Amino acid sequence: MRYAFTKMHGLGNDFVFFDVFQQDYHFTTEQIAFICDRHFGIGGDGLIVAEPSPKDSCVAYMRYYNADGSVAQMCGNGIRCLAKFVVDRGYVDHPEDGFVLDTLAGEKGITCSLDEDGKLLEATVDMGEPILVPEEVPTALAATSDYQGTPFVRAALIDNPWKGIAFTCVSMGNPHAVTFIDDFAALPDAFFTDPAHKSLATLDVATVGRYYERHEAFPEKANIEFISVASDGLHMRVYERGDGETLACGTGACASAVAAHLNELSERTVDVHLRGGVLHIDWKADSDHVFMTGTATEAFEGSIELV
Repeated sequence: MRYAFTKMHGLGNDFVFFDVFQQDYHFTTEQIAFICDRHFGIGGDGLIVAEPSPKDSCVAYMRYYNADGSVAQMCGNGIRCLAKFVVDRGYVDHPEDGFVLDTLAGEKGITCSLDEDGKLLEATVDMGEPILVPEEVPTALAATSDYQGTPFVRAALIDNPWKGIAFTCVSMGNPHAVTFIDDFAALPDAFFTDPAHKSLATLDVATVGRYYERHEAFPEKANIEFISVASDGLHMRVYERGDGETLACGTGACASAVAAHLNELSERTVDVHLRGGVLHIDWKADSDHVFMTGTATEAFEGSIELV
């Protein structure tokens, strides 16, 4: 059977979209992994099914799958792409007034800017409150600090075959473990693809990230963020659970901004520089909600035959 699709990306974090508003879709885990395969399929960091929400308050529901076919609760770049998908196809009445999208992690409010043709240029997503309580992230690590009376894991060391580095654990609807590196030279050579030039750019994210993603400290696995703090904000590389390293991660940028403030490394408003571009993150003090602003891009449309 042949299925129509749309390829989209948020700062290079790319997705294969299928539109249940127009055609019914039911994929197996194996089919999803094939579709996301960059050699034999279409290629993508994930697959998103855009479908009507059962809630009258929501324009659409985002059903998100990692590249390995596993289900994920939330995707920050994916939700911005879904916003562009529904706006550009006319599924939203008066998008300039704001609207709500539904996800496995709950409802997400959207505001956006439009071009002269009514197409979405940039979206701001209300990502909700960060989840800090260890068992709700979830992580098996014990809380080491608290935020306004809420216990959370701050700079907890996790042993590894090379040398321990410290993680702050935050959930934005999916689990994140964030580590801040201020002295790359102090890390062992095995952490880098080019030990002679130790930096965030040469960090061996594939090896180190994979180790921590599957560590017993994270019972549902975790997205692993590596952060260098600079005068212009946070510089981040990320190993996404079920995907490997990606060019951007919206929930990871949000989690990293929260973790940076909790570790007194940044203000509540900060730019996060990813390999694919920049996201603006604002952790509002009055509501504790995290707002993420960034672009979304449609690359091309096509169709694929599946057996």
